[in-house]
Amino acid sequence: MAVVLGNGDFQYEVVPNWEQLPEGVTLRETPGVAVNARDEVFLLTRNTDYPVMVFDRTGSFLRSFGRGVFDARTHGMFIGADEAVWCVDDGTHSITKWSQEGELLQTLGGDPSPLWSGEPFNRPTHAAVSPKSGDLFVTDGYGNASVHRYSADGEHVLSWGGPGIDPGQFIRPHNVAIDEEERVYVADRECHRVQVFDTEGNFLEMWNNIHRPDGMVIGPDGNVYIGELNGMDGMEGCPGLGHRVSILTRGGDLLARFGDEQEGEEPGQFIAPHGVAVDSQGDIYVGEVSFSIRGRTLDPPRELKSLTKLRKL
Repeated sequence: MAVVLGNGDFQYEVVPNWEQLPEGVTLRETPGVAVNARDEVFLLTRNTDYPVMVFDRTGSFLRSFGRGVFDARTHGMFIGADEAVWCVDDGTHSITKWSQEGELLQTLGGDPSPLWSGEPFNRPTHAAVSPKSGDLFVTDGYGNASVHRYSADGEHVLSWGGPGIDPGQFIRPHNVAIDEEERVYVADRECHRVQVFDTEGNFLEMWNNIHRPDGMVIGPDGNVYIGELNGMDGMEGCPGLGHRVSILTRGGDLLARFGDEQEGEEPGQFIAPHGVAVDSQGDIYVGEVSFSIRGRTLDPPRELKSLTKLRKL
């Protein structure tokens, strides 16, 4: 029996076992996901032999690339209007730009900046490109609490932020998205909020109706899709905290929210949403870091489900 999630205009059927992996290949886990103009689905995985995997929208495997470039801490992925594929690796403190076919075009970072210095990069988390200017914005969230802006030519323009809970400060800026009006949305995960800025880093507004926003993308419909992480240490099993997906307007109004109260691998359940993408048909792809959050704590440790496709009804 089909499992349907959501409500109103935002209802989705879970597509079980969507990804058709090559024999013997696993995802390990899926921190990043993005979709190109042809609705091909790019997964940034933590399988170091197949770090980037590409599928058609039916789930058929097309190709893989990036072997030997990434650490086991791949973290975020974005495809811009020019179809370049941006990958963020917090283990190598770097942002890489790729062609659709897997040619490495550019690398930013590499050597870590001093811890909490505010300088790029110390364990960056995500990146997004302005659809208007082509500028690149990077959240630097594990060894910094900053957002960095780069020109389309790769020159550092400015940085803002710092550790704290006031507007314009962050505790683990974990994801970033930019709309057509060049409003910059930052998922401030451990503050349970999204902060919105202009491209100069000036604070505009914040949303507080989100639990540990982890993955975030602006869909083709202009709405903001957010994957929410589960409860922090000591809150495991508490219902209503995370492991869900929320859809909001660009003004922060909640349109839909779905995911079981308890984490799990059954259709309709999530464990650790970390990357979100939406294709031209409105289908949602949710990548999870299920092994890092739960699988490695099991006895014996095992890989858990880390990708879900939701077909728009």
